Amino acid sequence: MRQFDDAISITVAIIIVVTVAFVQEYRSEKSLEELGKLVPPECHCIREGNLEHRLARELVPGDTVCLSVGERVPADLRLVEASDLCVDESSLTGETSPCSKSTLPQPASSNGDIASRSNIAFMGTLVRCGRAKGIVIGTGENSEFGEVFKMMQAEEAPKTPLQKSMDLLGKQLSLYSFGIIGVIMLVGWLQGKKLLDMFTIGVSLAVAAIPEGLPIVVTVTLALGVMRMVKKRAIIKKLPIVETLGCCNVICSDKTGTLTKNEMTVTQLFTSDGLHAEVTGVGYNGAGDVLVDGEIIHGFSCPSVSKIVEVGCVCNDSVIRNQNLLGRPTEGALIALAMKMGLEGLQQDFVRLEELPFSSEQKWMSVRCVHRTLQDKPAVYFLKGAYEQVIRLCSCYNSRGSSLPLTPQQRELYQQQISYMGSAGLRVLGFASGSELGSLTFLGLVGIIDPPRSGVKEAIGKLINSGVAIKMITGDSQETAVSIASRLGLYSKGSRCLSGDEVDHLDLQQLSSIVSRIAVFYRASPRHKLKIVKSLQNIGAVVAMTGDGVNDAVALKAADIGVAMGRTGTDVCKEAADMILVDDDFQTIMSAIEEGKGIYNNIKNFVRFQLSTSIAALTLISLATLMNFPNPLNAMQILWINIIMDGPPAQSLGVEPVDQDVIRQPPRNVRDSILTRSLLSKVLLSAFIIVCGTLFVFWRELQDNVITPRDTTMTFTCFVFFDMFNALSSRSQTRLVYELGFCSNRTFCFSVLGSIMGQLLVIYFPPLQSVFQTESLYFTDLLFLVSLTSSVCIVSEAVKVLERWRGSQRSPPASDCFHEV
Repeated sequence: MRQFDDAISITVAIIIVVTVAFVQEYRSEKSLEELGKLVPPECHCIREGNLEHRLARELVPGDTVCLSVGERVPADLRLVEASDLCVDESSLTGETSPCSKSTLPQPASSNGDIASRSNIAFMGTLVRCGRAKGIVIGTGENSEFGEVFKMMQAEEAPKTPLQKSMDLLGKQLSLYSFGIIGVIMLVGWLQGKKLLDMFTIGVSLAVAAIPEGLPIVVTVTLALGVMRMVKKRAIIKKLPIVETLGCCNVICSDKTGTLTKNEMTVTQLFTSDGLHAEVTGVGYNGAGDVLVDGEIIHGFSCPSVSKIVEVGCVCNDSVIRNQNLLGRPTEGALIALAMKMGLEGLQQDFVRLEELPFSSEQKWMSVRCVHRTLQDKPAVYFLKGAYEQVIRLCSCYNSRGSSLPLTPQQRELYQQQISYMGSAGLRVLGFASGSELGSLTFLGLVGIIDPPRSGVKEAIGKLINSGVAIKMITGDSQETAVSIASRLGLYSKGSRCLSGDEVDHLDLQQLSSIVSRIAVFYRASPRHKLKIVKSLQNIGAVVAMTGDGVNDAVALKAADIGVAMGRTGTDVCKEAADMILVDDDFQTIMSAIEEGKGIYNNIKNFVRFQLSTSIAALTLISLATLMNFPNPLNAMQILWINIIMDGPPAQSLGVEPVDQDVIRQPPRNVRDSILTRSLLSKVLLSAFIIVCGTLFVFWRELQDNVITPRDTTMTFTCFVFFDMFNALSSRSQTRLVYELGFCSNRTFCFSVLGSIMGQLLVIYFPPLQSVFQTESLYFTDLLFLVSLTSSVCIVSEAVKVLERWRGSQRSPPASDCFHEV
């Protein structure tokens, strides 16, 4: 009736489990709610020949829907009319550039590939330019977006390594403890001891031996880790995820918006007369310079470059307002280039007379215009597009202001430059101008790329050096994906890449056999990403998946750790994730991994302390019973030891500052039990010292063969003091107590002092003396007990010194531990 501490511990543990289950269910519902936010509440629908405003949820297959710039597609539509239609599908496919759409039928072989279905507008995607009409072919869960969420709902979040370790440890401790307790009760009863007394001792030992305080300590430790991560701009949505990061050995990362900025940027120019120009700065803010031979050019100081910029700025339908792009990202990159040269006002200098819009068939756009101040002059064509198509319309090339006939040598020069830019992952555009479309003057080439985020390369290097493998999964082309991966240090000469189609043709076992050697997955869809994550988990990897788009949501939920970008991530992605990077800083993942390692180490410290106490208590009673000694501890004393074992001193080990020795270690193997051979040896050594010391005190006091309150008080106090010194040495597995500092963990200091004060009250406070059957001890008794019980700390510290010396004699372990899983 007095086991209030155990009742509270069990109640709290039940509340935690129920709360986690509730939160999981709530997050699932929130994910479905966020799907609705991506779909417009209203749309333009034609019914009975009339254009009507309808709620998107009222659409049914067969309805005709009209689309215009800036609108989100309310359902999957089969296009029947399309005029210069471009749709941003980056949140669904990962493609950076908007996809051109047409009404042309597609071959049956393209039905499974979202990116190649150019006659379908998918629900939730954004119309960047043009207009269209389409017939509804899929709504809600029957759309492509719906398929994503059906897969996400079907995915069960896997148990974390910590949960698996705790489950295994709890089962093992319970099995061994109940077996030993049963033997003790049986032997005691056969020796003629009272059955009720043996039953009381057995129940007390069961309470003390089974670590019901472990879930609470784990929860407190993880919660404090979450609070520390918030200060580092990372939101942890599930407590165990912090620890899981500590054993993460694979990160699967989406390219667009995660490793890159999702902002197309011009990085190189090549003029028709052979000038190379480098462009600095990223994004749509106009920051950066254009350099030729290391010198900054501005305005029209370099006519060959300025002419290209002029064409790119005038032959353009996009606008940048307050650093936000309205239009195509490629055109936004050209306007940003003009801003860097101070030529952004060129659009207003020309009057557009005619426009031939870009189409996926002709692959170029042109405008026929005149200068606003020179309208009496002949009109001129400005044209941009794919080099192969642009060069067909050219008969000359610009050379320092003069038009010279195009020669095979010039064409070969341009082709070599295109190959060079393409190998760097750049998207290449050609530019031309002239009075007639069939005989234009070629002006040059521009290379555009979606640049990597700042700091990502350094973070990736640190992660790889610490034993974490990183795999890039993207919907982009092979050239673009490999180029970005090479820039970030993810792809080298011996690396391999795999396409989404190739993933489709491999079963899970086949993919699992090669996935560890693949650095880049390109043209990947949500189902590919999910299959890749599962194949990695199939070979024992602990997988973190980062992303920011709806296309990542299913894989985020299936992964051991789902990491979403806070700024650029969609709401659906954030709801599916376990961790959100508030400032989209990829480097925060490194801090999270270090935090996870430190937290797991603190939990191991607690397990070491608690197990050594439990084993010591069980062994002490077992030996006393087998040797037919009186019980050295009564039931209430055992329960008091249990309070100390599960109480403040034990739980304060969970708030120990992160050990710097631990965070430098590679990720642990997920299959390793929390109770490693090294930890078990330390537990048994401490338990052995505690049992030997306590039995020695009990034997020393029992010289008259008559057990008295003094005998049990000395034995009881000896055991408690052993516990306090054991807790002191358990603060770190590698660092000595004096290196940690006695006051570096004030919570621990106050907890130990409180426990000692409580023990003194049990010994000297009369009401408690009667409850615990104790009596007052002399000061010399206390000094003797302190001297004896400090041995457990002294021996533990000596073991640390020995291990440190042995470690210095061995070579350091390999940093890449992924291949060990």
